[in-house]
Amino acid sequence: MRMSRRDFMISLSATGAALSVAACSSSGSGGGSTVRFGYIADYNGASLLAIAEERGLWKKHGLTAEPKVFVNGPVQIQALRTGNLDYGYIGPGALWLPASGKATIVAIDTLTYADRVIARPGISSIQDLRGKKVGVPEGTSGEMALNLALQKAGMTMKDISKVVMDAPTVVSAFSSGQIDGAGIWYPLIDTIKEKVPGMKEVASTEDLPGSSFPTAFVSAAKAKPERDQKVVKVLQEANDWRAAHAKESIALAAKLLKADEAKVAADAKHVKTMTTAELVARTKDGTVEKWLDGMSQFFVRTGQLPKAPEPSSFYAGDLYTKAAAR
Repeated sequence: MRMSRRDFMISLSATGAALSVAACSSSGSGGGSTVRFGYIADYNGASLLAIAEERGLWKKHGLTAEPKVFVNGPVQIQALRTGNLDYGYIGPGALWLPASGKATIVAIDTLTYADRVIARPGISSIQDLRGKKVGVPEGTSGEMALNLALQKAGMTMKDISKVVMDAPTVVSAFSSGQIDGAGIWYPLIDTIKEKVPGMKEVASTEDLPGSSFPTAFVSAAKAKPERDQKVVKVLQEANDWRAAHAKESIALAAKLLKADEAKVAADAKHVKTMTTAELVARTKDGTVEKWLDGMSQFFVRTGQLPKAPEPSSFYAGDLYTKAAAR
């Protein structure tokens, strides 16, 4: 069941459209450009889109949005590259893709600490997973968490039996005992806990002091400056409303996700949000570039990048700061 990264990306090309499911379209009727916007079904991925819809921000800026839900970030980037999507949301584990020139980051969303390595009852450490089957959605933050945990334990992927599968399959395979462990994230872990009450978290991104794991919104590598600036402005206004209305933002995200509000609130606890002013300041002082370079250096160690590029080559920081000044 193992798959090379090349075969994985070929697979994404063939199946990317099938893995996306159209969600509700914007009800705004103000005309203007329609943007097809991808997201993952969690608080990070859904909250700003839910707020922008509820607050009429797309219409305000002359846009109409078509949100589409995807199972992970790499599939969205493949959809961007094939022209089936205009913008998307990715977690930190997929940042190697824009760093390799396959997309452009137009905005940082949050810092997230939702990723874990989990194991079945009776397995209490990363070392106990040696030689065992560990499911992971390749190219995602689940794989990132697994790699980090293995490195910390002095192990590599060669020490486990890595089984590549998409996130929903991880949930079902772990719950049915087909795999012994997994690199996966909240809120999917809450679903697994309900089915396997004795599940163990054997590694967590929260256990890495000083580490920052940014989530981001991306566009196709070839920019459309005028539209990009409008989209970023929508995201910034939604972001500031989220920062000022945490409880209401959770409710709106739950509505879009058709999920229990308490579960979305639990997911949001693993997220650090920042105001647009804070993100502008951290863009200008180089903090965001340090976050991105740290991730790129990690992906060099895992073999996902041949070398770490300059963050400015894939993060449109000037676009973000200019949009905030409008």
